[in-house]
Amino acid sequence: MKLEIYRFNPEVDDKPYMQSFEVPIEKPGMKLLDALNYIKWHLDGSLTYRRSCGEGVCGSDGMNINGVNGLGCITPIEGLKQPIKVRPLPNMPVTRDLVVDMEHFFDQYKQIKPWLQSNTPRPEHERLQSPAERAELDGSYECVLCGCCTTSCPSWWWNGDRFLGPAALLQANRWLKDSRDDAAGERLDMLEDSFKLYRCHQIMNCMEACPKDLNPTKAINDIKRALVKRKV
Repeated sequence: MKLEIYRFNPEVDDKPYMQSFEVPIEKPGMKLLDALNYIKWHLDGSLTYRRSCGEGVCGSDGMNINGVNGLGCITPIEGLKQPIKVRPLPNMPVTRDLVVDMEHFFDQYKQIKPWLQSNTPRPEHERLQSPAERAELDGSYECVLCGCCTTSCPSWWWNGDRFLGPAALLQANRWLKDSRDDAAGERLDMLEDSFKLYRCHQIMNCMEACPKDLNPTKAINDIKRALVKRKV
């Protein structure tokens, strides 16, 4: 198979370039990460990318694959148009090759205070939820913070300094829906902002890019409805 991979080492390169490689199909069900590993281990040890679990759980190997964001470890080689063009996640500072600087992404995630805030006394064992209350978290807790949705969002490209983006807002909605959390008012106050929340224009690239098939657009709409509901 043929691949074209984005290369850039700021220590030696004046500008980025695409490098071509040929990789054998070593096994059935081969994933893109397998091809990148082959290149690094057998063809060019300087190729730089993030990886960890290899199972779509850690979210570390987010990249742009033939123009669509995804995780290399769960993207099958079969069916991809060749040459497979692999680039870093868009609109992110490139540290080297396929590695991008995620600091701003995680700074925005921290803004939504992604932890349980409760005013009730700490129970002896755990804070209980009914099955129905727990089901409310489905579709949001599965997020692996890979950045694929946020970096596919044109609104975030244009206003990423102030718009929190799909991933952070998906997680904000997760805590708003958690029956054990007592900070809904404060959370909504923080989100009621013309840029932090309302720069979402329903383009829905985030839905297409999410490797976990989550729906950040719906989560953003849920937050908007919650803001309206508390004023009625």
